[in-house]
Amino acid sequence: MAGRDVLSIVDLGPDKLRGVLEMALRTKKDGCAPLLRGKTLALLFEKASLRTRVSFDVAMQQLGGHAVYLSQAEVGLGQRESVADIARVLSRYVDGIAARTFAQTTLETLAKYSSVPVINALSDDEHPCQAAADLLTVYEKRGRLAGLSLAFVGDGNNVAASLSLGCAMLGMNFAIASPDGYGLPAPVLGQAERLASLTGVSVRAVSAPEDAVRGADVVYTDVWTSMGQEDQRQERLRAFAGYQVNQRLLSLAAPDAIFMHDLPAHRGEEIVDEVIDGPQSVVFDQAENRLHAQRAILALLMGEETG
Repeated sequence: MAGRDVLSIVDLGPDKLRGVLEMALRTKKDGCAPLLRGKTLALLFEKASLRTRVSFDVAMQQLGGHAVYLSQAEVGLGQRESVADIARVLSRYVDGIAARTFAQTTLETLAKYSSVPVINALSDDEHPCQAAADLLTVYEKRGRLAGLSLAFVGDGNNVAASLSLGCAMLGMNFAIASPDGYGLPAPVLGQAERLASLTGVSVRAVSAPEDAVRGADVVYTDVWTSMGQEDQRQERLRAFAGYQVNQRLLSLAAPDAIFMHDLPAHRGEEIVDEVIDGPQSVVFDQAENRLHAQRAILALLMGEETG
């Protein structure tokens, strides 16, 4: 796996993804060796970040390496300089690139011209590192993934896309409830359904939140308006009315269901305080697990000599 890119959670494949989860749990408990001593990760970010930036930076420190943060104002990705040239230059300086971009095509170009691993730290299409941390959290809380059911309530966004694919690969049932026009993109839904057919589980897209949540082991939601969609805010607030995860909706899930949100949360919109701060919420454990999951991914991709 060393030297390869992770632009989609599917790039890990089921075996490597399970390995990431096992390593993350083990090192969370026992600590990690300095596997990346002397190595440097470039954090190339078009979008602002709290969890992604800090968790990658700390993960590299814990692995014995170093991270260099590069904002859009400093680099001008695709504006001041072409994406291809930036990839070529950074490959001469660093051992890996974690890129947080608007367009998936930017990541693909970085990977094409980079000679070091490129990790998707978020794009408009996918958020594989978040999904890995989410699956780690479910595994940690429940001791298994196979046969469990996850209900996602809200926008069929990048997080939902990566979760649908990750759940399908590892044998979890996945259901998403979205308003008309805001569901998972058809190609993602089709890919998730094909992966689910290999593991004997289901992937469902429904319109009513109740249909997704009923009996679920995990209830998940995300903001209705993501970064870059601010001009759609009022339209989205109208479209997602009725998709709030509140105690009434959560009560339809399994009695021991856990609640998840990848943060930041827009309290009073997609989620209420009673749920996110309630006894079923694992939201802040989930946020912590970004560190542990990404540390395992970094070790997997950068911890061996390539060739």
